[in-house]
Amino acid sequence: MVAEEEGVSPRSPEAKLGMEVEELWDVQELQLTPTEKLNACFESIPVSQFPHASPSQVIEIKSDASLGEAVRLLAQNKILSAPVVDVDAPEDASWIDRYLGMVEFAGIVVWILHQSEKNDGLDAFSSAIEDSMGPAVVAAANGMGSPRYRSSQPGSPKIDGNFFELLTSSDFYKNTKVKDISGSFRWAPFLALQTSNSFLTMLLLLSKYRMKSVPVVDLGSHKIDNIITQSAVIHMLEECADLQWFKSLGSKKLCELGLPLMNTNQVIKVDEDEPVLQAFRLMRQKGVGGLPVVSGGNKPVANISIRDIQFLLIAPEIYKDYRSITAKNFVTSVKRYLENNKKASPLVSGMITCSKEDTLKDVITRLDSEEIHRIYVVDDEGNLEGVITLRDIISRIVHEPRGYFGDFFDGVLPLPANSRV
Repeated sequence: MVAEEEGVSPRSPEAKLGMEVEELWDVQELQLTPTEKLNACFESIPVSQFPHASPSQVIEIKSDASLGEAVRLLAQNKILSAPVVDVDAPEDASWIDRYLGMVEFAGIVVWILHQSEKNDGLDAFSSAIEDSMGPAVVAAANGMGSPRYRSSQPGSPKIDGNFFELLTSSDFYKNTKVKDISGSFRWAPFLALQTSNSFLTMLLLLSKYRMKSVPVVDLGSHKIDNIITQSAVIHMLEECADLQWFKSLGSKKLCELGLPLMNTNQVIKVDEDEPVLQAFRLMRQKGVGGLPVVSGGNKPVANISIRDIQFLLIAPEIYKDYRSITAKNFVTSVKRYLENNKKASPLVSGMITCSKEDTLKDVITRLDSEEIHRIYVVDDEGNLEGVITLRDIISRIVHEPRGYFGDFFDGVLPLPANSRV
């Protein structure tokens, strides 16, 4: 957080940016509401001033790369998504023609689920997956619904636990290119900002328009200059928590801000004794990236995200019982695997919850320190009351003025109603 002391430089680029917002805040008209003031401040700052992500976070994946290569790049650089460069585009192509879209680990999983379900697990597609990746992913892909897997008998998986090696060595993944799935899901278009666009535009895309990351392109080079994520914005807010412009909202309780937006009856959840494959099936069907594991009907005890499907493949103690392992035992096994392999993960730190009486500042601090994307709201007895995502928080910082985007989205395909980008 920023300590605003005379003659002392901000401790981080995010804090420096926050102080620029503070200067703009001080000259706004008094009759404006705090949200209107913030809108005006963020509209005055070009997105080029947002701190640059580390080089490992700004990578591009070639359109002729295999799915296995794409997943390995995402994993090695510890990022959720990356832009896809069209290798067939001319060298002088504009950025619009240069990039096909965004590829995500979750998107690849969803594509597998979609294709396998479409073919009911009965053709060469599922056989190719099973031969290269083992029956665990096929069962997850079919959401326990394929006749082939309902009738099959438990057996030893055909994988040795090294997920990424299998991905890149299998014929299926060598023959399936990133460009082959680039048009399969409309929730991952390449919707980029120019360096001259405003902070307000960026924040609205990351909140109201449900984008998890926004590329920023340099018109001179026609290449990506930066990638701004929801997590990066939350980190900036945490660094600015002591500044006046943030205090006007950060000091408010969640209930005063209308959070959580999604109450307990709307939260998609899975009971701890249900098969973990049910959790992944629900994520696919409902278009969500994660859900709580509940005990006793409505007490959240863990969180499972769609990325966690990888643990069905890399951890022997998990994939050998993939057909019957419950959500509770899945989480326990993943924690043990991560601890034994000295890998950091939110799953290891336990369930992260908050109360409606907590302040926005408190929640932002927890989300940033734990590096998580959602936090569950519970009552005094520990019962689930709702969920708050990074998007929900950003949506409370700014609002979209009438007609703000104009023709900004022309040429971008509409998002499906149940999609999550």
